[in-house]
Amino acid sequence: MLVVPADPLWPRRPDEHFAPEADAARDAGVAVAIVDHDALARGDDVRRAVSRVTGEGVAVYRGWMLRSERYAAFAAALAGCGVTLRTTPEQFRRAHELPGWYSDLADATPRTTWSVGTRRADFDRARRELGDGPAVLRDFTKSMKHHWHEAAFIPDLADGDPAWAVASRFLDLRGDDFVGGFVLRRFERFTTAEVRTWWVDGVCVLVGAHPDSPHDTPPEDFDPRPLGASIGALGLPFVTVDLALRADGVWRIVELGDGQVSDRPVTVAPAALVGALFTGPTRP
Repeated sequence: MLVVPADPLWPRRPDEHFAPEADAARDAGVAVAIVDHDALARGDDVRRAVSRVTGEGVAVYRGWMLRSERYAAFAAALAGCGVTLRTTPEQFRRAHELPGWYSDLADATPRTTWSVGTRRADFDRARRELGDGPAVLRDFTKSMKHHWHEAAFIPDLADGDPAWAVASRFLDLRGDDFVGGFVLRRFERFTTAEVRTWWVDGVCVLVGAHPDSPHDTPPEDFDPRPLGASIGALGLPFVTVDLALRADGVWRIVELGDGQVSDRPVTVAPAALVGALFTGPTRP
């Protein structure tokens, strides 16, 4: 079963952003169920949020981002309907929040430290641990890279007050969506747009562009298979891994995320993703 969010104005229909995937799933013979994402995100009436789900079995969610605790409540509510999310709440948190996957992939991704919470003392501890030089700031689940100079890029971690100014602005912009703590990633210079790869049970089933640069297709010789053992060892059923080519010619992991809440670029056909998710590897 594929579970997607409802359109806020037409609650019996899939949200227009995910409707093409819902249509592709139905065309492939996969059942589709609709849930109220807004109610899930608020956490105020989770049972009502899943009240339109019928049928039993294993489900994959494709929808808007949820906090890990909200996903856990979502999974419990679906279980009450006889539906089991293929990705458990523990697996979702490991994929969705950077501290869950970083240690297993540390050699393939920029060096990272983080705080728990938003106190400056904890931010400064993480800043000193990473050392001097440039860094990129985010929280456990998301960056503000579209606000690069004011809320993402720190030119030198040695400069405590300017670094904290970036962190403070990041916190202002994230507001109630802030998750976990401040994450500091060593800045690395990349020479390509990011490539988004999709993995099911440790196997890369789809390679495509990143949603932020949907027309920058991956190089023809791009090969994610060397990462297979590392991604497979995570034991996560459905994830995305975003990679970019560093200036020295090494492909680096920029981000790992839960595939259920990772956006599909417009240049990847809905049927390609649904087919890869439910039937096996493909390329758009």
